[in-house]
Amino acid sequence: MNGNLNDKLRRVINIDKLRCADRRTLARGITLLESTREDHRQQAEALIQSVMPYSGNSIRIGLTGVPGVGKSTLIETLGNHVISRGHKIAVLAVDPSSTLSGGSILGDKTHMPTLATNEKAFIRPTPAGETSGGVARRTRDAIVLCEAAGFDVIIVETVGVGQSETLVSEMTDMFILMLLPGGGDQLQGIKRGIVELADLVIVNKADSELQSKATLAAADIQHALGLIKPRYPDWQVSVITSSALENKNIAEIWTSINDFRTLLSGDGRIVSRRRQQAKTGLWMETQNLLLSALKNNQEVRESLSRLQESVANGKIPPTIAARQLVSKFLDGK
Repeated sequence: MNGNLNDKLRRVINIDKLRCADRRTLARGITLLESTREDHRQQAEALIQSVMPYSGNSIRIGLTGVPGVGKSTLIETLGNHVISRGHKIAVLAVDPSSTLSGGSILGDKTHMPTLATNEKAFIRPTPAGETSGGVARRTRDAIVLCEAAGFDVIIVETVGVGQSETLVSEMTDMFILMLLPGGGDQLQGIKRGIVELADLVIVNKADSELQSKATLAAADIQHALGLIKPRYPDWQVSVITSSALENKNIAEIWTSINDFRTLLSGDGRIVSRRRQQAKTGLWMETQNLLLSALKNNQEVRESLSRLQESVANGKIPPTIAARQLVSKFLDGK
C-alpha cells in the first residue's frame, strides 16, 4: 500500500482507537467509506484493506419488515438483551433518503434511545441513496469496519419489504423477516422470494388485544413455510411471536439466532456462504464502477439526450440505444 496514502489515512482515522471500539472513530470511518470524493475513496479502500484481518468474528444478521412493524423497537430490546449476555452490538440502520438533501429521513437513533447511549452498542443510520435492495452501497464495508472495532453482533436493518429487499441476505449470515399480526391476509405485502430467504420469522406487537391475532398469524405463516423448500434441509424456519415493548420472547429470538449460527458454523457453511457473498460483492461493485464511468463519459453524455428522446418517441428501442451508448463508451476507452 502506498506510504503517502497510509500517512494520510492515519491522520484521518486512528486505527488503534478504532480497534478499541471508539465509537467516534468508527463513525468517522464509516463517513469516509460513504464519501464519493476520489481522495476519500482511496483512503477508504486503504482503511478497509488495513482492518480486514481483524474482521469476520461476528454473527451478521439482516432484518427486514414492512414500515411500522417495530423493527427499531425490537432491535433496541434485543440489543439490550444481547449486551446483557456479554456481547457488543452494531446496528446499521438503512433509512429512506431525502430527495432534497440525500440524507437519512427516519434517523433510527431516536427510536433506540437506551441502546444509542450504551457504550457497548453502535448505531449508524445511513441513507439508502440510489442503491436498491434495502441497503446502502457501502453497507458491506461498514460491516467489516464494525467487526474490526470489536462488535460481535451486527444487525443490518433494511428500509422495508419490497421487490428488491433481498440484497441484505447477500451480505449477512441470517435473514430475519418481521410481520404484523391482524393484517388480513398474513402473507400480503411479502414476496415469496423473501419468505424463501427467511431463516426466522417474527410476528411482532403480540401484546394486549393483538395477542390472539398474532398467535393465529404465526400458525398461518408456519403452515405457509411448510409449503416452501427450506434453504437448509437441517434448519426448520420457526415463527416466533414477540412484543418488543413487553420484552416478550426476546430471549427465544436470541436463542434461535445462536442455534442457527452453531448449526452453520459446525460444518463451515457460514465460511462458504461468506466466500460466495464476497464474490457477489465484487461483481456488484464492478457494475457500480462501470456504470458510474459510463455516465461520466463525455461522448456518452453528448449522445444521451438525443438517444433518450429517440427512445421516448418510439423511434428506436431501448436495447439498441443502450448498445450504442456502451459502444461509444468502449470506443472512447
